[in-house]
Amino acid sequence: MTVSTKAIKNRDFNQLNPVWSGIFNVVAGVAAILSVFPFLFVMIISFTDESTLAENGYRVIPEKWSFDAYRYLFKAGDQLLRSYGITIFVTVVGTVISLVVTALFAYAVSRKSFKYRNFFAFFAFFTMLFNGGLVPTYIVLTQLLGLKDSVWALILPLAVNAFYIMIMRTFFVTMVPDAIIESGKIDGAGEFKVLTKLVLPLSLPGLATIALFSTLGYWNDWFNALLYIDDPTKVPLQSMLMRIENSMQFILQNSNNPSIGMGVLQSMPQDTSRMAMVVLATGPIVLAYPFFQRYFIQGLTVGAVKE
Repeated sequence: MTVSTKAIKNRDFNQLNPVWSGIFNVVAGVAAILSVFPFLFVMIISFTDESTLAENGYRVIPEKWSFDAYRYLFKAGDQLLRSYGITIFVTVVGTVISLVVTALFAYAVSRKSFKYRNFFAFFAFFTMLFNGGLVPTYIVLTQLLGLKDSVWALILPLAVNAFYIMIMRTFFVTMVPDAIIESGKIDGAGEFKVLTKLVLPLSLPGLATIALFSTLGYWNDWFNALLYIDDPTKVPLQSMLMRIENSMQFILQNSNNPSIGMGVLQSMPQDTSRMAMVVLATGPIVLAYPFFQRYFIQGLTVGAVKE
């Protein structure tokens, strides 16, 4: 065997040329910066002085920094903290309930031994095409279930999503080998034990994906609060920020009203407060994303079964 042949044999074909590797790293770095920059720019604008912003426009490095936008929003005081607490509670509890219901339903319709799996799969799929409408939903939640001014009105409408069920069913069918389930049955485990001890530990990437989707859905939801919540002590964050925005619009549209002093208009940060709302509404969920991302790259089923 010649030296060149040995070199080719020992060469790692998965390793890129250093030049190409550097180019790809630069491209990936630029793409990452372009992805993060819009949010960072929104943060910069939220800390910009309102008069400076009106005079000079949007700048990456403003001439004058200011916390007026956040002071204006935090005038709500306890209401802002209370809305944060409501949103966090709804997001955490709703995500847990959504995961439990989705996993149980998806596992049932993924099992070939379940006699009525086609019926329940079609039942879930049918709701993706047709629904009862807004008025019947409102009547059921408020009059039949009595959830008016209840945090459960913010949780239950989003607890079951047919699309998430289809995703988890496909994940169970394609990524969880039947041999693992059969091994649990041979050891005497029932369906529930097989699900909790064997299937779910192997399905963490799929569960993390559904959890991320559910978390984003609950955190960004404001429409259900608009419909079902009148009690100001139970208003979630998104709805409260929307009410502040509506109040600002009302003041601006009625600026000619003598009852609204010019001092109120001059002291009200208009553009910067909107950016501050984006930061307050988006910041916590951005910080929570890395905790879900760590599960996306786990190949837990690789090598689990040797045939």
